[in-house]
Amino acid sequence: MGLLDGKRCVILGLLNDHSIAWGITQAFHAHGAALGFSYVNEAIERRMRPLAESVGASFIAPCDVQSDEQIAAFMARAAEVFGTIDVLVHAVAFAPRNELNGPYLNVTREGFRVALDVSAYSLTALVKAAQPILAPGASILTLTYHGAQQVVANYNVMGVAKAALEASVRYLASDLGPQGVRVNAISAGPIRTMSSSGIADFRTMHREFANVAPLRRNVTPDDVGNTALWLCSDLASAVTGEIIYVDAGFSTVSVATGLA
Repeated sequence: MGLLDGKRCVILGLLNDHSIAWGITQAFHAHGAALGFSYVNEAIERRMRPLAESVGASFIAPCDVQSDEQIAAFMARAAEVFGTIDVLVHAVAFAPRNELNGPYLNVTREGFRVALDVSAYSLTALVKAAQPILAPGASILTLTYHGAQQVVANYNVMGVAKAALEASVRYLASDLGPQGVRVNAISAGPIRTMSSSGIADFRTMHREFANVAPLRRNVTPDDVGNTALWLCSDLASAVTGEIIYVDAGFSTVSVATGLA
């Protein structure tokens, strides 16, 4: 018997088979979840659709999280197919590439706006739209990174956006707690994904990570998927408003700025 048997799960942010969202998808599928997915444009759809179909996706629909109209249409589709949602996974983040190198001081007003809108506010917008169809005991999960807590070279405005996202998790958990809805985040160690490729010198940081982390290894999407499975199952029924680290212990050690 799977931990998510009979659960209806919506995942936003699946890009390809290297995505953290793919690790989550595989864990959910293995444990019996019915799955629905979003895509932001046709190029992303071409990459992710075969993956979604391989796990028996119940629906695949467009959703640009910068558009309230598209968010509403996406949730209407989820309601049409699922009726109610048991799990909502927000694996969406973006900042313009030029904002992810050099000093944070050089961030532009537009770059700041886009990063905060896509990477932080979108969680609140999605939850607001999903609220009428969230099942009792539903779980909401987002993805963050330790750059929200300590300086990481070149992470820049994404660190600020992730800090806002983590604060949003706590406030949403407080708002939705009386309905029995839980809201949590996973803070994963650095993983080589399409998103991380935009961060200057990411490969160097990724390579050095395993030399510093207590477990002396890098983190994989499967590691995150397994923790997501626990957080979104009834096994974590009293866990909400938390930032759960899946980083091989990296965040527990003191290291030089740039790897912290």
